[in-house]
Amino acid sequence: QVQLVESGGGLVQAGGSLRLSCAASTNIFSINTVHWYRQAPGKQREWVVYITSAGKTSYSNSVKGRFTISKDDAKNTAYLQMNSLQPEDTAVYYCATMGRGGDYWGQGTQVTVSS
Repeated sequence: QVQLVESGGGLVQAGGSLRLSCAASTNIFSINTVHWYRQAPGKQREWVVYITSAGKTSYSNSVKGRFTISKDDAKNTAYLQMNSLQPEDTAVYYCATMGRGGDYWGQGTQVTVSS
């Protein structure tokens, strides 16, 4: 069983930045794609970004140009750098990994952006 643990969430003012981390209990990111999703209060979970095992990335239009995903396979950790945060980015952010190694989700971390 693979465990994913997110960290780095918190409260930030509009225009600020946060960096989320997703630590895996195994080296699964070397074979799986890592995704970040988010879920705002009263809304459905929304896909945000992914990075493949080879390092290819894709972003949703809502975060393109503001968020950057990366990973360090040696540390079994993925990151989400979030810049120019806006109140509409407020949500619980979830890390997930999917692929040949199986599908796993983290417990989520709260990001709150105040105006």
